[in-house]
Amino acid sequence: MTSKITKLFNIQFPVIQAGMIWNSGWKLASAVSNSGGLGLIGAGSMYPKVLREHIQKCKKATAKPFGVNVPMLYPDIEEIMDIIVDEGVKIVFTSAGNPKSWTSFLKEHGITVVHVVSSVKFAVKSQQAGVDAVVAEGFEAGGHNGREETTTFALIPMVKDKLHIPVIAAGGIATGKGMLAAMVLGADGVQIGSRFVASEESSAHINFKRAVVNAQDGDTHLTLKELAPVRLIKNKFYSDLQKLYRTNPTIKQLKDELGRGRAKKGMFEGDLDEGELEIGQIAGLISEIKPVAEILEEIISEFNEVKHFVSKM
Repeated sequence: MTSKITKLFNIQFPVIQAGMIWNSGWKLASAVSNSGGLGLIGAGSMYPKVLREHIQKCKKATAKPFGVNVPMLYPDIEEIMDIIVDEGVKIVFTSAGNPKSWTSFLKEHGITVVHVVSSVKFAVKSQQAGVDAVVAEGFEAGGHNGREETTTFALIPMVKDKLHIPVIAAGGIATGKGMLAAMVLGADGVQIGSRFVASEESSAHINFKRAVVNAQDGDTHLTLKELAPVRLIKNKFYSDLQKLYRTNPTIKQLKDELGRGRAKKGMFEGDLDEGELEIGQIAGLISEIKPVAEILEEIISEFNEVKHFVSKM
């Protein structure tokens, strides 16, 4: 399976695993890379020393290409970038920040750079900043999301129409059918997050994985738009937030309610009541925790099967 994305990253399939905080350690990243996709270590939930350890372990676990996802709003960004260069990482996905901030630095060190966007405006700015590709992420995605609330299948053709660099679709994609649909709309590849959360190799707590496979349509919601929009599974913390919203809270009250470490508490420590449970709308299609190799095989098999079927219509 050849595309601009497989050529750009030297991978077998145009499937990228999202670099999700508290879910995307070296075990998940190396498993995806070994299975033919591109695995990403999620640096957002790691102190610099921990990130270095995960990169070193990933290099030992796979001889295939892998990358690091770096949310630029997190602290220690300078040290994180220095570690990435020092450890010889060849692919970096940046998000939650201005693509101009680090693209030149990374490319000067021979690193392929991809930036995550949620709008046409920022896709164009990313191309102007010199990135090699963009991830166009729709409103369906889990975790922190764009304020525009544009759906993936509306966003992809609009972004594709304005760019000459490769476009990777993200948000609401977990199957071969979804992958084919995104590529028909112009995507050169797909980034998948939620489906890989519910994998054996994900570093998420088993309680969170089970919550994902038990989720149905309507069980997630985008909230905290005044701070940084985030899609969560509805739980006690979510309900407490909605009660607070009914009082017309200030930004400070919302920050106080959120506190610190909510995402770690929910996804990594398994507190299903008080933690942030970040997952995409597509969780309603996920019903089983499986090994990464089996997940990727199913996606590609379904993609090829449906592509063949559609070609005969």
